[in-house]
Amino acid sequence: MDRDGTKNVGNNVEDKGFNPGLIVLLVIGGLVLTFLIGNYVLYVYAQKTLPPKKKKPISKKKMKKERLKQGVAAPGE
Repeated sequence: MDRDGTKNVGNNVEDKGFNPGLIVLLVIGGLVLTFLIGNYVLYVYAQKTLPPKKKKPISKKKMKKERLKQGVAAPGE
């Protein structure tokens, strides 16, 4: 106790601060959450605005196989 009969308040200053580990966890968690939400928003935007992918052209060899499977003779044979 001080001369006037009160406790010294200056000793407990460190106890009132935030836990540094908690601050780091919140910052990293916020960044990860922002990253995931941002990716989702970009994905949805891309699905709406980009045209659908073009399909690869089927090779003549594959087309020939498909026709033979269906029982249709390939032209020129």
